[in-house]
Amino acid sequence: MKITDLNGYSIEIQNLDEAIQISADYKEYKHEDKSFSEFDKRQKAYWQDMHEKLKAIKEKRNNN
Repeated sequence: MKITDLNGYSIEIQNLDEAIQISADYKEYKHEDKSFSEFDKRQKAYWQDMHEKLKAIKEKRNNN
């Protein structure tokens, strides 16, 4: 399956459960060095968006 990421790119997902776990982990990462705070905000938004899209796909599949 393919989904579109926050930047408009098509991403191929081969293992939905694994992708959900990875996105859940990545959305919590941040640098200890505060000089990366703007980068960390963008990354968090990206992974949060990805995580929500993946969970929505799984929920839709489970309801069908």
